[in-house]
Amino acid sequence: MSHLRPRIQQKLDGMAARHAQLLAEVADPEVGKRPERLAAIQRELGALARPVVAYAELQRLHAQIAEHEALLQPGGDRELTDLARAELPELQARAQTGAQALIEMLLAGQGDDRRDCIVEIRAGTGGEEAALFARALADLYQRYAARMGWTVEPLHTADADHGGCKEVIFALHGTDVFHFMQFESGGHRVQRVPETEAKGRVHTSAATVAVLPEVEDVEIAIVDKDLKIDTYRSSGAGGQHVNKTESAVRITHLPTGVVVACQDERSQHKNRERAMKLLRARLYEQQKRAQQAARAAERKEQVGSGDRSERIRTYNFPQDRLTDHRLHRNFSLAQTMEGKLEPIVDALLADDRERRLEQL
Repeated sequence: MSHLRPRIQQKLDGMAARHAQLLAEVADPEVGKRPERLAAIQRELGALARPVVAYAELQRLHAQIAEHEALLQPGGDRELTDLARAELPELQARAQTGAQALIEMLLAGQGDDRRDCIVEIRAGTGGEEAALFARALADLYQRYAARMGWTVEPLHTADADHGGCKEVIFALHGTDVFHFMQFESGGHRVQRVPETEAKGRVHTSAATVAVLPEVEDVEIAIVDKDLKIDTYRSSGAGGQHVNKTESAVRITHLPTGVVVACQDERSQHKNRERAMKLLRARLYEQQKRAQQAARAAERKEQVGSGDRSERIRTYNFPQDRLTDHRLHRNFSLAQTMEGKLEPIVDALLADDRERRLEQL
């Protein structure tokens, strides 16, 4: 089938065979006596139905194309040949469209593309300059969010001297947020001359970014007895309120040791609510990474691990150059810092799509 890669066609053949097998099983009266098995079969059938039906339609179109191409052979009926020649381009276009839709169907639902996300930025090596860079990254993403029509929900900020941030955490809400933000996770390195550098020397510092898909409480079971909740006074901006009220909340998940904290709201209740949101996201990410590691061990190689210790990008201010090391490409640094992430995101999405197609 020329519109599909051989490996994708093999996968679809396997899905069609599995669909037929399940239909035969669900028709077995003995299966009807086992409600749990019946429910499992119906769930799997539901997941297979759309791609299998679309694949059958694509196969039907290819059969029609083959029939029309056969009519174009020399010596055939002239009227039928003319009719086939007229109809063939439309059939081929429909097959092309159907194949693309089928591929998108296979890719859809993988991962967490449609979720909102939580962005965590932490200053790394480089002291004050690293904290200033962490703040600059937060500003970059919030400008990008404004361009995309998303809303920003502050969760936690730990300020540093001279306007920098040791840590800043916020949620992004909108359409397909995680889809566009997922590739920002990793180590970000900056090369520039600090304002305090008298001799004009370029310094190198770093920050780390983690992008976590936001999850509902029903998806991650958290038991109250597994939580240690501490309250304390907020630090940083906030006026007299900072010194009077223990509104900041720190939650420790005892089974995993994951710790989250929120202090940006004046209400202890709101800080606790936001800390729980962050905790769910981190626990979900932990589970997901454990599953990825298990799959990688089975394959004997790590494919697209997204290890956050990995340096993904360098921001070179003297040369106005941003280098994404996964793409091995350079982009305009000035435009990117204004929030114009689209060229990088589009390139990363195209690269990811190609990798996912290969994995299919």
